[in-house]
Amino acid sequence: MVYVSPVPAAFASGRYYQQAGTEYYLSPAKLEGDYAPERFERELRLFRKHCRRGRVLDVGCSSGAFLFHLKGRFPGDYEVLGTDVSGAPLDYAESRGVPVVRGDFPGQDLGGRQFEAVSFWAVLEHLAEPRSFLERAWQALKPEGVCFVLVPNLSSLAMRLLGARCRCVYPQHLNYFTPATLRRLVEERFLVVETRFTHFNPVIVWQDWRGGGAEVSNLERAALLKRTTAWKQNRWLKPVKGLYRIAELTLGTFGLADNLAMVLRKQV
Repeated sequence: MVYVSPVPAAFASGRYYQQAGTEYYLSPAKLEGDYAPERFERELRLFRKHCRRGRVLDVGCSSGAFLFHLKGRFPGDYEVLGTDVSGAPLDYAESRGVPVVRGDFPGQDLGGRQFEAVSFWAVLEHLAEPRSFLERAWQALKPEGVCFVLVPNLSSLAMRLLGARCRCVYPQHLNYFTPATLRRLVEERFLVVETRFTHFNPVIVWQDWRGGGAEVSNLERAALLKRTTAWKQNRWLKPVKGLYRIAELTLGTFGLADNLAMVLRKQV
């Protein structure tokens, strides 16, 4: 596994996400992108395939958008709970009807509750000790419960072309995973039931290549999320979207898409 050492204190403690990170997670562009119906379409399909109903815990839930979409898409099927260290984004999640608990997940008291599913959407790469989070997820899951993990794919086409110039290489990311290294991390406690490669954004590849590795601010990231969401919603771009889906599927088949997703089942 590729990882940062030493880890900056603000990231190791979670202080960054309680303070400076809030500007990003609550920016209008980020919220608009996250709460658009298209935002979590891939994650929702994968989740629904492996967990049809039950109690769900989303770790690193930020402003609560995934759980908001899950409840809205499948009303009555799930009892949801989010957790994070970021206070203001959790306030926003509650304002949208998503219940939350606050604090550092490994030491968190969940009141004896157990879950059919625990999810880590773009979370493990931000953690100084991802193993402790996975251990706590194992404890929180019911027997045969399912854990969903999504991280940037270190073996992606973008990483192969751009290396350190790729925008997924930035200070908030403390770990970088290939399928093999992620599997080694999780297999002590979980059985891997599916591995999938998802997402591809050629605009990002082009921008990062032209930028030569220049830092991309959080506000720029949020603006691009809003812009690409608008493209997805534009009916006049339907032929382009068809070609995009073919490209993403092809890259995913060969393990070259931007993100790596694994579905894990609790081993007892």
